[in-house]
Formats: sequence, structure tokens, C-alpha cells
Amino acid sequence: MELFQAKDDYILQSGDRALWCSRKDGTMTVRPATDLLLAWNPVCLGLVEGVIGKIQLHTDLPLGLVLIRQKALVGHLPGNHKVYKITKIAVIPLSDEEPQELELELCKKHHFGIDKPEKLAQSPDESKLMKTLSQIKSNVAVPIKKKVKENKEKERLERRLLDELYKIFMDSDSFYYSMTYDLTNSVQRQGDSDKSDLPLWKQVDDRFFWNKHMIQELIDLQVPEVDFWVIPIIQGFVQVEELVVNYNETSDEERSSPDTPPKEITCVDDIHPRFTVALISRRSRHRAGMRYKRRGVDTDGHVANYVETEQLIHVHSHTLSFVQTRGSVPVFWSQAGYRYNPRPRIEKGEKETMTYFAAHFEEQLKVYKKQVIINLVDQSGREKIIGDAYLKQVLLYNNSNLTYVSFDFHEHCRGMKFENVQILTDAISDIITDMKWAWVDQAGVICKQEGIFRVNCMDCLDRTNVVQAAIARVVMEQQLKKLGVMPPEQPLPLKCYRIYQVMWANNGDTISRQYAGTAALKGDFTRTGERKLAGVMKDGVNSANRYYLNRFRDAYRQAVIDLMMGLPVTEDLYSIFSKEKEHEEKEKESQRGAQEQVGLLLQTYMQLLLPDDEKFHGGWALINCDMSLIDATNKDEDVLLLLSDKAYYIAFYDEEADKVNQYQRLNLEGLEKIEIGPEPTLFGKPKFCCMRLHFKNEETSGYFHTLRAATRNPEDDGKGGRVNLTRISWGSRTNLLTKFKGAPALHRAKVLSSTNSPL
Repeated sequence: MELFQAKDDYILQSGDRALWCSRKDGTMTVRPATDLLLAWNPVCLGLVEGVIGKIQLHTDLPLGLVLIRQKALVGHLPGNHKVYKITKIAVIPLSDEEPQELELELCKKHHFGIDKPEKLAQSPDESKLMKTLSQIKSNVAVPIKKKVKENKEKERLERRLLDELYKIFMDSDSFYYSMTYDLTNSVQRQGDSDKSDLPLWKQVDDRFFWNKHMIQELIDLQVPEVDFWVIPIIQGFVQVEELVVNYNETSDEERSSPDTPPKEITCVDDIHPRFTVALISRRSRHRAGMRYKRRGVDTDGHVANYVETEQLIHVHSHTLSFVQTRGSVPVFWSQAGYRYNPRPRIEKGEKETMTYFAAHFEEQLKVYKKQVIINLVDQSGREKIIGDAYLKQVLLYNNSNLTYVSFDFHEHCRGMKFENVQILTDAISDIITDMKWAWVDQAGVICKQEGIFRVNCMDCLDRTNVVQAAIARVVMEQQLKKLGVMPPEQPLPLKCYRIYQVMWANNGDTISRQYAGTAALKGDFTRTGERKLAGVMKDGVNSANRYYLNRFRDAYRQAVIDLMMGLPVTEDLYSIFSKEKEHEEKEKESQRGAQEQVGLLLQTYMQLLLPDDEKFHGGWALINCDMSLIDATNKDEDVLLLLSDKAYYIAFYDEEADKVNQYQRLNLEGLEKIEIGPEPTLFGKPKFCCMRLHFKNEETSGYFHTLRAATRNPEDDGKGGRVNLTRISWGSRTNLLTKFKGAPALHRAKVLSSTNSPL
């Protein structure tokens, strides 16, 4: 559709339809396309894909018209319905100001041979008026400084909020729509609905109609002409893939393996069964927002981070659907988002919570009939308080349609053994079978899903996604065997399974970016079925990113989300500017705080990394100072040193590449000696004291690691004297050497030497 700029309006035109939006007060009206002749000097700015709605980012700022500037085809759902992802938006201020460079695609009808749209020409009277105003301005005094400062703050706020709005739509792959398919409703709800003859936007599930408030003025016109312009948009995730069940085809991993001889690539015959798998996640617009800004339940019974995920399988004329949900624990609780891994706290007592807990599940049972709660929070430690409060409310609610299952994810999957999730799926296999799934064909409904799994952890992100993917896989294999696509005794071909894993990993990453600002932790397991150290290290970085992101960016993003939903903004956004400056100054002086954060991160992924048969002794963030490994830029190389009772681990981490470049696990039996001395240097006096670990590699001596602390001890005399190699471990400062000497495998006469010469 074409976008025109006139003196008093912006006009969208598609065929014989037109939508006018006033630049004076933002009023929207639908008019025939021929009315374009009545507009004052309309200029075509380019092409857009559709209207999202209007938003006012602050009372000091004008309304903005939000348009779909660019879309990408995600795939085709059963019935050949096209699904699009919004990749770029345009926001046009509804004011007399000229719009910024919109970078719209130019329509060939109005811009044949032109690279950029023309600027709107001023009328002769308006031109004279502008000259007069310029003369007046040149004769008045310089504006008061306070007014100038206010204008600058206003401009800065506008840029910041506008930037956040663009990021919400364009950076997280979050918003999807279809012109012919109702993405807000599952296959089962669509089959049960009596609204199939209504326009698409009137069929939607109100919970997932994300731009409802933004487009409400158009809906309120209550005329048939608006149906074309109202596009229901969901926030969530959609991916569609076609898979071929071919047990003779080698997987990508096997094909790339040096042990596998190369094979000639041939086309897959039609004899191999094919099926389409689609994953649709739809986030509720109620209690929407960022992790530390939105937790638990509200007084309407809505919970934070509520997402319905539907897995679709389509074979020939058969469409099978399985739905799960996730959502924050429905009690009143919070976490102060200004620390890494803050301690949760309960905000209201049991009796006060009961009413709103009941309201939440009454709505859930009304929609889904039965609920099987799978609670993944830790049954010990800081998460226990939330799990206990949840169970207590379930017992008080005492509803026969509610089933409660507790699975301590971290306890069962300790040592990165996430495959142990199968313990859970095996335990609930009868529940999965009894729940069934929705199944429709050309003739109508064959069967319905009876209830859903409601899965949660603390954030309903990482652990939740792993478990939901595992349950969905069990269901999918049952469905494919029922349809005859898979043989009864065979698992899904590895290539199909890998694609399926990637889909669920992408789903987890996208939902995580929407709620926490970073990709999902444990995503490498969901993506590959294996938990690797690189994934653990990346989790540590993502955890740190989440910690820093939630401080100030979340305040802006939460404000924009609230405005999209039509909710009042509770924070003084102007005051955040000064808070950001204070934060920057404090960060320069927060070395000690940074060490505490490193310690907490070490603790977090050490619990995931250590196998059950190894006991953790300590972890340290150090610097590699081996001259043979330091690069030409002399940039510090970050090293993570982890010590258990049987081995020590050295991981070389590239901060810019955001990955582990090298990783070694060395048995303590192979450790020959430990040396302490000044760091090796080519020029000048050494500034740091280092530790060198000598070890055998396959019974060959002469190998070593040379490490130092990230900062010098304040008591160091500056002459290369001893530096205290200490780091936070389990909340206390523990000497690294003491830990090494205390390791059981080192009790045999290991040599600890000290030297004044550079190592």
C-alpha cells in the first residue's frame, strides 16, 4: 500500500480503499481512494505493508503512527496460509514536523526513475509565514537556559523511547501476522469457534491481540471498511519446516565427520513420507513486560511471561495440534533487579493471595478444562520459598482438574546431564497419553486435546523450554506413528530430530529476548541435545548481560510496552537520565562488586558443569600470562580456572567473540608442581605475581599454564612482590594455593616452589 504525506494528513491507500490519519490530532478515518484528490499537495513517500497502530511515547511528545515497513515470509501453515514476521517498522510523528528519513521502498507508479521521495512543498502563504517567523526569531533575546535544557532533555527522551520502540519490533524477531490465518487461536479453538464467518480481527483470542490498544480507535469506528486495515499482530515466535522421514539419508553431522566417506548427493524420492511441523508461540498482552519489572500474578489473575506454545503437525489433509503454556508462579512475589541473581521475596500472604490465584486458574480451566502443573523450581536454596508458596496455594485451591508435578530440574540434571529430563517425561507418560491432542481433517474434528501442561521455572525461560521441547517430542513421535509416517519401533531420523531441536531452541531464544533481553540459557542443549562447556560459558555471559540490561534499559522498554498496552507509565522517565549517569560513575568504582558478580557467575555454572562424582573446591577468573600464548595486541586473555577434587579445568574465553576458544580438563594426578614468581616480561619490571602449573600430557612432561590475578594486590610493593591470588568462592574469599594444596589428589609430595626470577 502507498503512503502519502499531505499538508494536514498522512494517507494510506490500497486499491479503492484509503485510511486518513490527521497530523493535527491523530484522528483516523476510512475514506474512498478518490478522496486523495481533495488532499493538499499529496506526495507519495513510498510503500508500506500495513498499519500497526498509534502510540504516544510521552505526554510531552506527539502521537506516532506505527507502520509495517518491511516483512519476511516465515512459511505456510495448513491451508496455504502465509505467515509473516515484521522485520522493520516506520514511526511517523503526527505533527506539523517533517518526518525523518523513513527509508521506505519507493512505488514505481510515483517514483519511476527516482531514488528518494520528494519533500513536501510548502504553499506560498506558508512560505511567507515561515520567513516572517524567522525574522521575529532573529530579533528576540536568546532563550532562557532552563528552557534550552528542557528541550534537550525532551529530545533525548524522545530519541531513547523511539529507539526502544524500534528495538522491540526489529531486534528480537518477535512480531508476526497473517492476513488469512488466526495466529492468536489454536487449531482446537478455531474448530470450536462460531466466529469463522467474521473478519479475522473479530475472531481473535483477546489475550494475544498485541496491537489491540494501538489500533482501538480504528476498531471503535464500527464500520465494515475498517476490516481491511485492522491486522491482528502477535508477539511470540513462529517457525515452519517441512521434514522428510528418510532413514537412509545421513545427517549433516555424519556427512561432515572425517570418518564418514563422502556420498553423492541425490534428490529424495517421493516414497519417503513428508510432514510439516510448525511452532507457534503467542505471548499474552496481559501483565506484559520485562523480567524484573513483571513477576508473579496481578489483581486481575494475569501472570507475567505467559506464553501459549502450539506445535502443529500436518500430513496430507490431517492437522494435529498440541498446546502447552508457561507462566510465572501465580503468587505475589518479586525480585529486586539491581543485583545478579537476586533473592526472591513473597509480597503477600497466603490468604490475600488465594483470591487472585483462584482467578488465574479459573480462567485457565475455562479455556483448557484441565491443567497439569509442572513446577521446575529448585526445592532447596533461594528458590524454595517460591515453590513452597505455589504448592500451598494449589492445596488451598483444591481443584480436581488441577494436577501438580514437582521436578527439581537442577538437582536431576546436575553436571549438565540435561538428558535426565527423560526421567520426567517417563514419569508423566500416562498423563501425556491421556491428554491426547487436537486432530482435524477435511471432514472435521477427529479428537480433541483434553487439558494442557502448564510448565514453569523461576523465569519460565530456560528450564521451561527444555522440558516443553521434551514433552512435545514425545507427543510428536506418537502422532507420527499414529499417522503411519514413522515405523512403530523407530525413533525420528536424526536429521529430522536436529531440525526439530533447532526450532525449539529458536523458540526459547526468542521468548527469552522478549522477557529477559538475552538468548535462552541452556539453549545449546535444546539445539543439539548435548550440553557443552561453550554453552555453559555463554550462559554465564548471558546471565551477566541480563543483570546489566535490567538496570536501565528495562525501565525504558517497560514504559514502551505499557504504552503499547494502554497502561500508565509509573516511572519518571526523565529521572532515569540522571540515574544512568550515576550508574556510569559508580561502575568505575565497583571493582569489588564486579568480583562478587564473577563469584556468583562461577557458582552458577560450576553447579551445572561438575559431574556428580566430583566435588567443587573453587573457581577463579584469571589472566593468562604465558608469553607464548599472548597475542600481538598484548590484550589480556581471560581464563577461567576451576578446581574439583579430581581435576582442574582451564577455559580460554574470548570476550569479543563471546565464546570459549579452548578448553582443557587435566587430572590432578598429572599435575607435577606449582611455581610462584613474577610474571614473564620482555621489557621493564614485572608488575604481577604469577602461578605456573606444570603438568604431564600423555606421560610427557614440560607442559604448563601460567596465570595471574586480574588486578594487583593494593599492598604490592610494585617490585614484582607476591600478589594475593584470591577470588570469591561460595561467598567467601579463599586462597587459591590453599585450595590446590588441600585437594586430595595433591597430598602426594607435589612441589610448591617460589622464585624471584620471572617465570
